[in-house]
Amino acid sequence: MKLKVTLKQIRVGVLILSLVLVAGMIGYRVGKKEISISKNGSFQVDRSQPSDKSSVDLKMFWQVWDKLGQSYLIKESLNQDEMIWGAIKGMTASLGDPYTVFLPPEQNKATHEELNGAFEGVGIQLGFVDGNLGVIAPLSGMPAEAVGIKAGDLILRIKDEKKDLNIETTDMSLPEAVKHIRGPKGSLVTLTIYHEGASEPVDVEVTRDTIVIKSVELEWKGDNEEIAYIRLSRFGGRTESEWNQAVEEVLAKPRTKGIVLDLRNNPGGYLQGAVTYASEFLKRGLVVVKQEDSRGNVETYSVKDAGRLLETPLVVLINKGSASSSEILSGALRDHDRAELIGVKSFGKGTIQEALDLGQESGLHVTTAKWLLPSDQWVNETEGIAPDVEVEDNPETTDIDEQLNKALEVVYN
Repeated sequence: MKLKVTLKQIRVGVLILSLVLVAGMIGYRVGKKEISISKNGSFQVDRSQPSDKSSVDLKMFWQVWDKLGQSYLIKESLNQDEMIWGAIKGMTASLGDPYTVFLPPEQNKATHEELNGAFEGVGIQLGFVDGNLGVIAPLSGMPAEAVGIKAGDLILRIKDEKKDLNIETTDMSLPEAVKHIRGPKGSLVTLTIYHEGASEPVDVEVTRDTIVIKSVELEWKGDNEEIAYIRLSRFGGRTESEWNQAVEEVLAKPRTKGIVLDLRNNPGGYLQGAVTYASEFLKRGLVVVKQEDSRGNVETYSVKDAGRLLETPLVVLINKGSASSSEILSGALRDHDRAELIGVKSFGKGTIQEALDLGQESGLHVTTAKWLLPSDQWVNETEGIAPDVEVEDNPETTDIDEQLNKALEVVYN
C-alpha cells in the first residue's frame, strides 16, 4: 500500500469520537418517510419534496432506488434504512470534510459513549494523518498502549475473524473505523500498523477490554510533593465533576508551589470545557476563544466567573496529540501570558462541529465555524500551537518523561 505522507511531516486532524469539538446541541426535525416494498419488489415511498427544494433534481436517485428494488438479486439485503443512511453518508462525504459526517445509530451511540467515558474497545483515539487513518493517541493503561501502539502510527488494515472482517482503511471514515475496531471485551482485533521510521508495517493483535476513561487525574510531584500535576485527557461528559474534585484537593493543600497542566494527547471534546477550565486561571472579562461562522459573524467566549487558581504558577504540557479544545485552552493561557507552554507543536484543528441527534437515534456532525485564539490566530492543519520551550519526548527512555521533567524545572525556577 502506498503511503500518502512523509512521516516526519505528520500533521494530524482529529475527530474525537471523540474526536469531535462540539459547539452545541441543536434541535433538528426529521420528516418520517414510510417505506414499503410492493408485490413486484419495488420500493414504495413518499417522493414529495419540500417547496424550497423543488428545483433539486432527484430523478437519478429514484431511478437507482427503483432499479435496486426491482432487480437486485439478494432481496434480503435491501434494507431501506441502510440504503437511506448510505445515501446521506455519501452526501456528507461529498463535501470533502472528514469532520462533517452522518452517524447511523450504532456509530452515534459509540460517539456518545466515548464522550461519556465508557465503552468496549482497544483504547485509541483516531484521526487522519494526511488522509490516512492514524492514531491520535493511545489511552493510558489501555490495551493498545500495552502492545506498543503510539501516537502518529498509521492503521493500514483492520482484521477481525469473528466479524469476518479483513479490510484496508483507505478512504475509510472515522465512524466506520471505530465500528470495526470496537467490539466485545475479550475479543481480538488485528491492526496493521506503520510506525514512524519503520521499514515496513507490522500486524499487532489487540485484546479488547472495557475502556473507562478518567479525564482528570491529579498527582503530587517534587521532593516535598508541592507541585500539583493535573493530567486533563479529554473534555467529556464526566470531566467537570472530576476537574472540580482535583481543584478542591489543590486548594486544600497548603503551600502548593505550582501546577503542571498536562494536555498531551488530549484530542479535545466540548468547547465549553475549554472556556470553563481556562477561566480557573484567567481574570474575569478576558477572552478565551472566538467563534467565526461562514458569514463572518464572530461570537466571543470570555471569563465570566472568578477563577480559583489565578495566582498559582502554571506550566502547560502539549504535544502533537493536543487538539481542538486542548489547543483553545493552552492557546488562551499563552496569549494572556498566564502559562508557559512546554513540549512540541500541537495538532492544529481549528474547526468546530455541531452535534445533532436525528431520528432513529442517528446523528449528524457538521462543521459550522472556525475558532480563533484571543490573538486572532487560527490554529488549523499545519499551523498548530508552538510551545515556548520545545522539548522532545525521547521514545528510547521509556522510564523518563523529559517534557514533564522540564516543566517541573520551570515551576521551581
